[in-house]
Amino acid sequence: MAETTATATVISSRTAIATGTGTSYTVPKLEPSPSASMATTIEDVDEDMFLSKSELLAREEVLKRRSRKLKQIARVYKDHYWCMMEELKLKYREYYWEYGKSPYQDDGSVTEIDAEKNGDDELGLEFSSDLSRCAVHGCKSKAMALTKFCHAHILSDSKQKLYMGCNYVIKSSQAGPILCGRPILKSTVPSLCATHFQKAEKHVARALKKAGLNVTSTSKVAPKFHVIIAEYVRLIQSKRRIAHKAELENLDVKEEDISI
Repeated sequence: MAETTATATVISSRTAIATGTGTSYTVPKLEPSPSASMATTIEDVDEDMFLSKSELLAREEVLKRRSRKLKQIARVYKDHYWCMMEELKLKYREYYWEYGKSPYQDDGSVTEIDAEKNGDDELGLEFSSDLSRCAVHGCKSKAMALTKFCHAHILSDSKQKLYMGCNYVIKSSQAGPILCGRPILKSTVPSLCATHFQKAEKHVARALKKAGLNVTSTSKVAPKFHVIIAEYVRLIQSKRRIAHKAELENLDVKEEDISI
């Protein structure tokens, strides 16, 4: 009875607004109850079952079913997304618990004293600091996730596939060039660490300036690609001219020797 009265009131109010006899106001949006949405879903499923064997459907019915299916899929994806977010929070918590920095692990004496006071040694609750330490002897840094080595010694892990050494040539020797070897990601282009990348930028800026090309800044170089290509072409052509000139001089010397 109450629902019928409320519905009649809303209908009469809307009629009054449409005819201009009443004052305009915003009708509050009624949120559907879970039982109502469940009943609607059951009705939709029954309707789909009835229409599943139909050979022909009206355009309106097809659009209605597609809209309903799209909304259902959107709800499923939203639920799946929030489940993944909850799982991600749990993984973050486990990661910080295992690999996070603790003030008690930095000071070994404190943990030993606390263990003796609480009797944790007798219960088997020992603080194992070797679990998160780098496997390299003498290194006290924490190991990275899913490996036994820290970032500085990650190249010692033969199973890792993400890192490689910096290719910057520090100096040359009889055995060959000595490279920097600092660990960087394999996707880094060029294959240089941050320090040597800045040095390489300065070398490029110096070479461009020497070639007569205007560069705005030596600390932050961002030359256009065609400028770099033009500089490389000029260097290649100059090397070819020098080589061609040397060949001509050798031919002249040989001709003089033959004539003599």
